[in-house]
Amino acid sequence: MNEPQQKWTETIEDSHSLLDLKLKEVWRYKDLIYMFVKRDFVSSFKQTILGPVWFFINPIFTTLAYLIIFGNIAGLSTDGAPKVLFYLAGVMLWNYFSTCLTGTSSTFAGNAGIFGKVYFPRLVTPISVVISNLMKFGVQFLLFLTFWSYFLFKGEIQPNVWMLATPFLIILMAVFALGTGMIFSSLTTKYKDLNMLLGFGVSLYMYATPVIYPISSLTGTTREIAYYNPLTGIFECFKYGWLGKGDFSMPMLGVSTLIIFSILVLGTIIFNKVEKTFMDTV
Repeated sequence: MNEPQQKWTETIEDSHSLLDLKLKEVWRYKDLIYMFVKRDFVSSFKQTILGPVWFFINPIFTTLAYLIIFGNIAGLSTDGAPKVLFYLAGVMLWNYFSTCLTGTSSTFAGNAGIFGKVYFPRLVTPISVVISNLMKFGVQFLLFLTFWSYFLFKGEIQPNVWMLATPFLIILMAVFALGTGMIFSSLTTKYKDLNMLLGFGVSLYMYATPVIYPISSLTGTTREIAYYNPLTGIFECFKYGWLGKGDFSMPMLGVSTLIIFSILVLGTIIFNKVEKTFMDTV
C-alpha cells in the first residue's frame, strides 16, 4: 500500500542571492512585524508616568537648547527662517534617522536568542525598527505642524510645492538607516568595538549634517564635502519646502538618492552573507 505523498508547507533553503532582500517572504511574516512594532512602541511607555508625552518633551527641550546655544549664543544663521521652526525641523528629522540607525545596527547581537530558536526572515527585525520609529516620527511631526501653522498664520514662512516631497524624504531616511544599520549589525557580530564606534560616530555625524545650520553657511571644501552627505539633500529639501528657506537644488537630492540606494545594495550583500553564519560569531 502506497503511503500518501507529503507536501511541505515551508521550505528553508541555505542558498540565495546576496542581492535578494526576500521581500516576498518578509511580507508573509507581516503579522510578526506588527507584533515587533507593537512591542517596541509599548515598551517605550512601560513604567513611565507621562507615556507618549515624552515624544513631545524630547524635541521641545532639544529645540530650546539649540535655540539658546546655537541661535542666541553662537548666532548661527537659519537663512531667515524662524529659529524655533528651523531647529525643530532638524531635531525631528535627525531623531528619526539616528534612532532607526542605532536600532537596526543591533539586529544580530540584540536578537541572537530569538534567531537561534526559530526561523523567520532576519530582515523582519530591522524593518520593524524602522516602522516603529516612524510612528514616533508621526507624533513629533504633529508637534512640528502645530508650530508651523502658527508661523504660517503670521506670514513669517513661505512654503512651496517641495513640501509634497516629504513622504519620499522619509523613505530615503529609512532606507539610509536600514542600509547603514545592516552593515553595522553584520560587522558587529565579529567586531564588537564597532558598537562603541557607532555611538560616537552618530554624535559626530549630526554636526556634519545641516541640523543646526543651513548648507548656505558653508563655503569652500567644507561645502563640497557636505554636498555629498546623503542627509544634506534630505534636510535641505524638507526645510526649503516647509519653510521656504535654504539653498536646495534638485541635483543635491539626486546625489543623496544615488548614494543612499548604493548603501542599501552594499548593506544587503553584507547582511545576506553574514546571516548564514552569524550564530557562530555573535
